[in-house]
Amino acid sequence: MTWLPHDFVHPVHVPVPGTTVHLRPIREADTALDYPAVMGSRERLWEIFGPAWGWPEETMTYEEDRIDLLRHEKEIAAHQSFNYALLDEEETAILGCVYIDPPERTGSDGDVSWWVVDDLVGSEVERALDALVPQWIAADWPFQQPRYLGRDITWQDWLALPPACDTPEARPAEPTDPTDRR
Repeated sequence: MTWLPHDFVHPVHVPVPGTTVHLRPIREADTALDYPAVMGSRERLWEIFGPAWGWPEETMTYEEDRIDLLRHEKEIAAHQSFNYALLDEEETAILGCVYIDPPERTGSDGDVSWWVVDDLVGSEVERALDALVPQWIAADWPFQQPRYLGRDITWQDWLALPPACDTPEARPAEPTDPTDRR
């Protein structure tokens, strides 16, 4: 991918200061932890991510979540996008996630968003994560203009921006007629 330098090495363990939790890249093997975290906070997560991503669907199954996490794991390995799980010290519970993606809309070189489970909304952990993410992105990621979705721009304003030039929705359609050489 051209959105990150070819020699970029993504962080694999990020402690959240002042807490016992940490971030690490999510894996397919985390499905048993991820599914209850997502579905237990599904209504609030749908309010945040639903209009933009259509996620998490009310009917999402365990198997659909597993497939989604496998896709995330592969995207992380290929440096296409990143999903970091927020985990307790023993890694027995997923408490939220941080997403770091190539820009889908103009005006940034990386789109960043995150959430915590319903039980942690308003907690010290959420405040610590809210403080950490922008600092972590500035310190460890090669972005000049990161955008924090739902934080420094509303999801509605983000959706109204023009698509970034290298996203599928911004590319011209492939000709259906083989003689059409657009």
